[in-house]
Parts: sequence; C-alpha cells; structure tokens
Amino acid sequence: MSTPTDSTVRKLVRAVNSGDREGFLALLAPDATMSDDGSERDLQEWIDKEIFTVHGRMDVLNEADGGRRLVARFSNDTWGEMRTKWAFEIDGAGRITHFETGQA
Repeated sequence: MSTPTDSTVRKLVRAVNSGDREGFLALLAPDATMSDDGSERDLQEWIDKEIFTVHGRMDVLNEADGGRRLVARFSNDTWGEMRTKWAFEIDGAGRITHFETGQA
C-alpha cells in the first residue's frame, strides 16, 4: 500500500481504513460535495452507505497531482473489491471541498 503525499488525503485514507467517520468528516469543508462515477451524490448518505456501515477500505496503488489523485483498490461488504480512482479538491485551509470517485 502506498501512502498519499498530500497530508489531507493521507488523513482521509487513514480515516476510511480505521472506520473513523468523525475523523473523515473533520477533513471536509462545511459545504463539501462529491460525485461517484460522474453523478453527484449526497455526501453524508454516500459515505455511510459505501464506507462506514459496510467496512470500506482503501489500498492506494498510485498517486498523481501531489497525492490529490489516486488509484486504489477499494473494498466494502456490499461490493467486494474493485479498482477505483479518486480526485480531491482541497481549499487553502487543507479541507476537502469536493471529491470524485469511480471505477478505474
């Protein structure tokens, strides 16, 4: 497993892998948004359904853009394991304003 260079993204991956929902939320800007496979999703609903109630895990395979773009093996109890891509937009305060994910 690779460790993302960007400190905010690194903390997010750690929060996912440790099941730390509050730690994950603390990394988000108040009006953060996200999309999955090109469709905007309700962020709170999505993270519970895809990560925190189904034991989501990320194994980072590689990164680009200083650690703000990842390819990872993502797994959860619902879908099993899949190769995914992630892209993060981060504000000047180090908080995620938007992220995109989907199958790679």
